[in-house]
Amino acid sequence: MTTIKKKSRIKNEKLAKYLDSLKFGLYVSTHPLDGFWDLIRENRGTVAAANTFVFLVLAVNLMKLQYTSFLFLAIDWEKVNILVELAKVLLPGFLAVISNWGLTTLFDGKGRMVDIYMGLAYSAVPYIMIQIPMIILSNVFTRDEGAFYYYFDTFSMLWCAGLVLCAVMMIHHYTLTQSLLAIAATGVGMLIMIFVFVLFFSLVTDSFSYFISIYRELMFRLY
Repeated sequence: MTTIKKKSRIKNEKLAKYLDSLKFGLYVSTHPLDGFWDLIRENRGTVAAANTFVFLVLAVNLMKLQYTSFLFLAIDWEKVNILVELAKVLLPGFLAVISNWGLTTLFDGKGRMVDIYMGLAYSAVPYIMIQIPMIILSNVFTRDEGAFYYYFDTFSMLWCAGLVLCAVMMIHHYTLTQSLLAIAATGVGMLIMIFVFVLFFSLVTDSFSYFISIYRELMFRLY
């Protein structure tokens, strides 16, 4: 009986910690410097909450495709691939985390890979908060009122970008200038990673085609 109560208490504590870390996303959005410091140094954030925010970003993007008024977002559904739409979020995020971690490790950054991931995920909270009501309002706005839609759409992206800058500053103990340089270097690192991957994929494909042609030539000569 004691063991059951102990397990139940641990489960309740984990749930309370998870819910608190979710609510803390709102604090981070409005108090980014203190928020990101507490997120990492005071362990106010959790990977589970970060995963939830990433999932919500993916869900919001799919909802945006499905439910945004055609006045503001024209979609050719024959060309839409759900996996590609998910990859548009997950792949850049993955590359950003790897690139930032690799570069900041070389330049005296203090953040771990999990810290960078949580910082990036928590930076997406304003996007979730703003885009959901804008999806609904897009079906109410007329074309003449579209300026409001585009304004808030852009504002959500700029807010997230500002949070990313604050996250880099607090996670790695960088100055503003160092943070801007780190973000720029992260972008360059992402491009290099993509180039290397494409080059590697091309070499593998060419090698595979070469061996296939040799195999076919041998089969032709033998038979």
